[in-house]
Amino acid sequence: MSEINTDNFFGQGEDNTAYAKYFVGQSYLNILNTEGVFIANVTFEPGCRNNWHIHQASEGGGQILLCTSGCGWYQEWEKPARALKPGDVVHIPADVKHWHGATKDGWFSHLSVEIPGEDKSNEWLEPVSDEDYGSLD
Repeated sequence: MSEINTDNFFGQGEDNTAYAKYFVGQSYLNILNTEGVFIANVTFEPGCRNNWHIHQASEGGGQILLCTSGCGWYQEWEKPARALKPGDVVHIPADVKHWHGATKDGWFSHLSVEIPGEDKSNEWLEPVSDEDYGSLD
């Protein structure tokens, strides 16, 4: 593990090796609950973001982000990016293309809550371009 983010209430967790190919930069994963509703603390080093992706489901599904520390970004396809700070809540319905991650110069953590649903899967897509990410203030 590299540098530890000490401002992380739910613990930084381990290197997110299982999903590393879907991230630009280093992220960390601390799984908090697997019974009933899956909840994980995801921590992004400065400049880290995940690829565009879609949480698919035939019924229900999607994701909720509960922002816990640092500052980050959330963006839906063809919409402006939204700045995130501790206390922000993002509801992501199933079948919405989006990405989320840290700002260029700061750590960011959120709880990722998987909304129960039928026939759920994640479709990982292209990385967020350096140009698009770099234009965010």
